[in-house]
Amino acid sequence: MAFEHRDEGHFTVVQIEETRLDASIAEAFKTYVFDLIDNGKTAIVIDLAEVRFMDSSGLGALVAGLKKLSGNGTFSLASAQPAVKDLFDLTSMDKLFKLHSSVDEAVKGG
Repeated sequence: MAFEHRDEGHFTVVQIEETRLDASIAEAFKTYVFDLIDNGKTAIVIDLAEVRFMDSSGLGALVAGLKKLSGNGTFSLASAQPAVKDLFDLTSMDKLFKLHSSVDEAVKGG
């Protein structure tokens, strides 16, 4: 399970270096994001560029991260691949999350 983060301005970009965000890594991902938030990171961008598949566990981990901030920050998604973007559209999660076409767009507020 590989997750990395870097700061870009006041944003923390979390890169998922796996092709699947599913039950096998969702809990570890959630813990990783919670640790960032607990350490004061409140403007988070999740880079989904490598993720080709996401299941309900992956969606749940993203929702948990958003809820952990409880309105005291931003939690957005970037670079969703077509199958992942379709999942957000089908589940109406595109109304809950800010979806950006790229990390650059997300950190520039586009």
